[in-house]
Amino acid sequence: MQHDIPFFSIIVFLLIGASLVSPLYDGPIYDSTAYTECKEKPEEALYLGGILQSQSQSWVYEDGISFYGYTPSFLLHNLTQDTVYCFSVWVKIEGSSSGKIRASLQTENETHDCIGTVSAKSGCWSFLKGGFVLNQPSNFSILFFQNANGEDISIELASPSLQPFTKEQWRVNQQYIINTKRKQATTVHVSDTKGRKVQGATMTIEQVSKEFPFGSAIANTILGNLPYQSWFVKRFNAAVFENELKWYATEPDQGKVNYTIPDQMLQFVRANQIIVRGHNIFWEAPNYTPKWVQNLTGIQLQAAIDSRIQSLMSQYKEDFIHWDVSNEMLHYDFYEQRLGPDATLHFFETAHKLDPLTTLFMNDFNVVETCSDVNSTVDAYISRLRELQHNGVFMDGIGLESHFTVPNLPLVRAILDKFATLNLPIWLTEVDISKTLDKDAQAIYLEEVLREGFSHPSVNGIMLWTALHPKGCYEMCLTDNDFRNLPAGDVLDKLLQEWQTGLVEGVTDEHGSFSFYGFLGEYRISVRYENRTANSTFSLSGGQETKHFTIGL
Repeated sequence: MQHDIPFFSIIVFLLIGASLVSPLYDGPIYDSTAYTECKEKPEEALYLGGILQSQSQSWVYEDGISFYGYTPSFLLHNLTQDTVYCFSVWVKIEGSSSGKIRASLQTENETHDCIGTVSAKSGCWSFLKGGFVLNQPSNFSILFFQNANGEDISIELASPSLQPFTKEQWRVNQQYIINTKRKQATTVHVSDTKGRKVQGATMTIEQVSKEFPFGSAIANTILGNLPYQSWFVKRFNAAVFENELKWYATEPDQGKVNYTIPDQMLQFVRANQIIVRGHNIFWEAPNYTPKWVQNLTGIQLQAAIDSRIQSLMSQYKEDFIHWDVSNEMLHYDFYEQRLGPDATLHFFETAHKLDPLTTLFMNDFNVVETCSDVNSTVDAYISRLRELQHNGVFMDGIGLESHFTVPNLPLVRAILDKFATLNLPIWLTEVDISKTLDKDAQAIYLEEVLREGFSHPSVNGIMLWTALHPKGCYEMCLTDNDFRNLPAGDVLDKLLQEWQTGLVEGVTDEHGSFSFYGFLGEYRISVRYENRTANSTFSLSGGQETKHFTIGL
């Protein structure tokens, strides 16, 4: 049961601009600033440089930059375990027109191959943002920079910053965003038929649906499985089909197209008011391209492609909120190798013409999971996205698969910050934790990833990759085959409960009003006064202004 609690006590602290005005929290405020453009001059350091502004001058030049071997580096002392360290720096190179610059960290006990990366250009300054969390304390560490492809180039750094957050401080910053971006202040006014304020009216307010899309992959195993369906519907308002829409599933043999299974799955989600993503039209990985397609070339391949996209998009026009158009095209290029560099552009153009209201997504792995994969760094993703935009692709979306082992939280946050500068929809599309970890560890890291996603204001939706099969799941299951929660399922239920408005009960004050803070979504309200009652509904859809709703008795 929820009562009318003052908002300041709920959110712990209040930000006005960049200042901290509440004495209840005296820690650092996370700075989401990021840049994607190369600049003539570097901007000022975030957090005024953080702990680098007071760095010991031993082995370090006055600007905080030293040299370790032939690469610029920072000497760091007395780093602590489990602290979230946020790092940023401006980078300029010489000796090459461009370079993928990677920041790495070496301590006495562990090596972090990549804590941040940037595609730098000659003659201007590029912004690198990332971070790290140590498993053990370190008395002496070296943070250094190298060209990821090994080419010998000169690297210059400016405005470096390293800001530590305790885990408690990190959580407070997350919670502030959740309370200000995922919730809304609401005032309910009660009056009689003559418009007079009614004091002492009692009311109950119940959230009946959530605005934020939170879902999971499902497979054909859900069809006819009533316990699975019941478990799923109680938790999720969004879904994605695991494999059933992929080309190899709908047309395993040339000319024999069969949509029976995805049609039945679509009926299930429709019947339960669940939105669904379309995954996928094409998959650039050769191993997941139908065998008969792999043998086609030239005109025959183009004809098969045109037939596939026409058939699929006509069958499901306006059924799916998104389409992953050319899956994992940062890592694979099956179609472009055979049909030229404009093949992917053709996919997007055709999909948009056939279903102009759906959002067309790029979707790839190792974008937020790591920065060690040179194919899918945040800048590589942005470069390909802009290439499509410049060629006229409409309604782009950023799909981040999010298949994690041990998540690097400040790196995840930094990458999301950089994507946020594009003002495009961002979804975590296939979240799971590696089965190389035990189930308790999976649950711990799943909670970390979900909190990062839900607390980032530019993330528009989260999908888990946890479709249940008799022999288990792709990497991580939420339940056993009898739908008893595993540790990851317990974490999910805890967060779903935390991120919804509980039953609100209140009484109107002398102004005939009652105020509360609620998560965005649809609400049902019942008001009672003496022998009169009134029932109604309202929605909270976000924004800085308080939502006002009037109900008459």
